[in-house]
Amino acid sequence: MKPIYSKAQLDYLKAKTKFENKASILEKKIETTRKTREITQEVMEGLVMETGFHDAYNELVISENELIEWSHSTIKHDKTYRENKQPIEQMYENLNTSPEMRAQIIQLAMKIR
Repeated sequence: MKPIYSKAQLDYLKAKTKFENKASILEKKIETTRKTREITQEVMEGLVMETGFHDAYNELVISENELIEWSHSTIKHDKTYRENKQPIEQMYENLNTSPEMRAQIIQLAMKIR
C-alpha cells in the first residue's frame, strides 16, 4: 500500500525531485561547456541561471522550511513529544545552526503519517 503524505511532504518531494533533475542538467551543461572554455565564476553563474538550478534550489529550501514547520506543529500532538519535549524543542532550535540536524529533522518529518 502506498503511503499517504501531507501537503507539506508532497511539496517537499516535488521540490526535491525538481532540484535533483536541475542538478543533473547543470552537471551535463558544465561538462559540455568545459570542453570549449574555462569555467569561471561568471560562466558558472550563467549556467546556474540558464538551467534553472537557482530557482529549483530556492524552491527546495522553501519547501524544506514548510515541511519543518508542519512537522513541528504536527509532532506536538504525539505522546513521544510530550514525554521528550525539551530535547525535541532543542533539535528544532538548532536546525539552522547545524546542517546535519536540519537533514535529520527533514528525514524524521518525512516519516510522520
